[in-house]
Amino acid sequence: MTSTTPVASATSSASSAPTTAKATTAHTAASAPSASATSSVSSASWDDLVAAALLGTERRTPPVAPRPGQDTPSALLDAAALSTVRRRAGLRPAPARPGPDRAPEDPRPALPMAAHSRLALLLADRSAPGRGGSRSAPDLAELLPQWLALANHHGYRVPDALLPALLDAARARTDLRAEALTLGGPRALWLALLNPDWKFALRGAAGRASASLPEPPEATAPPDEEQRLWEEGLFAERVSLLAAARHRDPAAGLALLGGTWSTERAEDRLMFLDSLRDDLSPSDEPFLEQALSDRSRNVRATAAELLSALPGSALAARMAERTRSCVSLTTDGPTAEGPTDDGATDGGRTTDGLVSDERTAAVRTPRIAVRPPDECDSGMQRDGIVPKPPSGRGERSWWLGQLVEATPLDRWTEWFGGRGPAVIVALPVADGWQADLHAALCRAAVRQRSAEWCRALLGTPAVAPVTAGDAAPAAWRDPAKLLAALPSRERAEWVAEFIASHGLSDAFRLLGVCAVPWAEPLGRAVVDALDIARDAGSYPWSFSGIMGLAERCLDPAQADRLEALTAIPDEREGAAPGAGGYWAEAFQRLVGTLRLREAMRAELDPT
Repeated sequence: MTSTTPVASATSSASSAPTTAKATTAHTAASAPSASATSSVSSASWDDLVAAALLGTERRTPPVAPRPGQDTPSALLDAAALSTVRRRAGLRPAPARPGPDRAPEDPRPALPMAAHSRLALLLADRSAPGRGGSRSAPDLAELLPQWLALANHHGYRVPDALLPALLDAARARTDLRAEALTLGGPRALWLALLNPDWKFALRGAAGRASASLPEPPEATAPPDEEQRLWEEGLFAERVSLLAAARHRDPAAGLALLGGTWSTERAEDRLMFLDSLRDDLSPSDEPFLEQALSDRSRNVRATAAELLSALPGSALAARMAERTRSCVSLTTDGPTAEGPTDDGATDGGRTTDGLVSDERTAAVRTPRIAVRPPDECDSGMQRDGIVPKPPSGRGERSWWLGQLVEATPLDRWTEWFGGRGPAVIVALPVADGWQADLHAALCRAAVRQRSAEWCRALLGTPAVAPVTAGDAAPAAWRDPAKLLAALPSRERAEWVAEFIASHGLSDAFRLLGVCAVPWAEPLGRAVVDALDIARDAGSYPWSFSGIMGLAERCLDPAQADRLEALTAIPDEREGAAPGAGGYWAEAFQRLVGTLRLREAMRAELDPT
């Protein structure tokens, strides 16, 4: 026994009280302790004993008196053992708390047995992808989100025994929460009330998960009960109730929100306001107009965004009026002789910029002239225009972009003589304002979900890709956001042509917005591009992101076609050493994952 006693010695005595008590009894029987020694042990506090054990008996004198012939460290351990027994024996039973209410019923069907076993495996292995160390083994952790989505599509409920593991998985990964809570249903919320580790399930901010829950029984409750739940329920229950009420009767749901709006916290007002987005209608305009005067800047900005998504709103009209004063269609010089497109003139200039003359008509090249606003007045700020631009951005271009973004897109056709989106986008913009104007039009097209304008702004897939950070003149275009407004089939065809023209290096974000599983010809284009990369001798980890997407998004029917690529090819001259073997493993993993996904789909839909 050294003079410095490790804390493990004291804590080990506490963890094995029966054994320690027997040892202490035998020891004290051999050498009976004096009354003073016993008294000193009983008066020593547990914290003092632990402190002496941590610091060592040379640095901290323990509050015990050793027996004759006994060293100080041994006396300290004896005191710790006796104190442990006394502490355990002296515990007073606490009053029993009332048991939890009975878990709510979930009428959805149970999982098929094979799917039950699959979920148990996915949850058990979620933190150990590629078990066994093989690079060709499927990553089960990445298959869990897709399995949850499939199970929810079929309307199953999670087995009660797996619900704790499912909540643990959702706690660790925010991307699982919406689907996990949907599968968990009302019992997930009930269980989350009993464990603070799962409190994320009770917050609507957790990936807006609660809005994805099945419609609660309270949503169809009598009006008095519904009002009580709205006023007294948990935040997640209130968000779920509001979403269900809005879906059933938008006006009634809005009335529910309006009754307590002034007393809600700013962050809750923002969340409730954002929940109006899915069932937004013109009848919401008066409430949103009122929210433009909210004391929270974020609430005001969200209200303005929602109003601008209503093309017939008063805010949209005000924004259009401001934008109209900033843009106009003008002309360069005469380019050809011929009749004008329109007959009406105004002082020799038509409203769309074409010039007419009694003796001759000169066809001029139209272009868009831009004069951004000179100031951001209080009216603009109330309508959601942020006056201070981000660093590196000019004030006037910043204000112009916000005005154009909130202007109804059909006004442009009206202003520019009936020209369609494709023609307007092709018009030159004077004085270097094209990037700013077209960037704002892109944001407007995405916000208003206009497929026609998104299609025009996208252009052809053969055009070189650009991003918002590029310095090129065409850097206004963000293909991924514009594609999201197109029908899924058209989206897949556009990205397939893009990959055929530019390869896979710039296609990652574009693939991320395509519907799963990838439709043909997109799946074929991705496989062909991967085959080309393999033949070129590149290493597969240069395409690891694309391979990961392919594992989750390729149609499992592609597995047979990919089987031929799992063999190790002959190394070509100039190819990276060993690249063929790595490609073979990557394709083996891809094929194995696709077949596993097919098995999962069959297990969830046995018919």
